[in-house]
Amino acid sequence: MWKEFKSFAIRGNVIDLAIGVIIGGAFGKIVTSLVNDLMMPLLGLLLGGLDFSALSFTFVDAEIKYGLFIQSIVNFFIISFSIFLFIRYISKLKKKDAEEEKAAPDPQEELLKEIRDLLKEQTRRS
Repeated sequence: MWKEFKSFAIRGNVIDLAIGVIIGGAFGKIVTSLVNDLMMPLLGLLLGGLDFSALSFTFVDAEIKYGLFIQSIVNFFIISFSIFLFIRYISKLKKKDAEEEKAAPDPQEELLKEIRDLLKEQTRRS
């Protein structure tokens, strides 16, 4: 069982996933700070000082804090959009790198083409 676990944990996909989770957690904290500390205060100013988190009403003995729910929805959309933009940017960088790699001829390939052409030329002379 230990050997199976070791082979599972050492696979590249698992390590990539672990790195992604760690980076995603850090990115999530940055975006949460962006939403809570920058965007929501500005949105509150635009809406006349409205603070979503303070919105609530009392039903019997329970306090229903629907403002926190609205705040969570806004956070979700901003975080989702931020991640979308980040992944889009990374995809463009990968695509650009792939195109540059395709455009640059491989030196070994060029050498093999020259050898092929020389061999064809020798065959014609013979």
